[in-house]
Amino acid sequence: MKIFIDTADTDELRAAFDTGLVDGCTTNPSLIAKSGKDFKEVIAEICGMTDGPVSAEVASTEADMMIKEGKRLAEIADNVVVKLPLTWDGLKACRALTADGIDTNVTLCFTATQAWLAAKAGATYISPFIGRLDDLGQQGMELIGEIRALYDAQDYDTQILAASIRGPLHVKEAALLGADVATIPPKVFNALLSHPLTDKGLDAFVKDWAGTGQSIL
Repeated sequence: MKIFIDTADTDELRAAFDTGLVDGCTTNPSLIAKSGKDFKEVIAEICGMTDGPVSAEVASTEADMMIKEGKRLAEIADNVVVKLPLTWDGLKACRALTADGIDTNVTLCFTATQAWLAAKAGATYISPFIGRLDDLGQQGMELIGEIRALYDAQDYDTQILAASIRGPLHVKEAALLGADVATIPPKVFNALLSHPLTDKGLDAFVKDWAGTGQSIL
């Protein structure tokens, strides 16, 4: 399972990409707004940090305008993935952009039937929002399993991009259920490595080694 970072904060992204473990990035209008920077400039800067996919979302809600915006976004860099809402207009735009060879990420997915329609429209990625389903008292991870089963049964190539990830447990469960990608906030990415027993063990090793007075070099 690939790891994408869900942010438009270029400093956080640079730190994440420096680990060598991050495969791409997702953004949305809300994240761009928080950055306070020009939309296209932020996308271009992020695309310059990685060869991996960078999702950039359209702002319009009508198919014709989504297509125009999607083509403009795709001109920013070769690794831009055009992000589209899961609406009828979004699916129309998805079909048109896919026909032009542009990668797409259909977002705001909450049911397996929505994911099926997105796959039929040729989406490169489908983004089910796990955390938001959990907020409603539903089991968001069940959706990942349903989409995985549906895509495997129907032989669709659309990649499952688990989104609205709230913590390391979501990441683990998404991987176990066969998600192709998990897009996670920087805070959750950093938490994947953390465990108090790891810190405690390392502290003991460092202390014991210092007591020997030796050097490996």
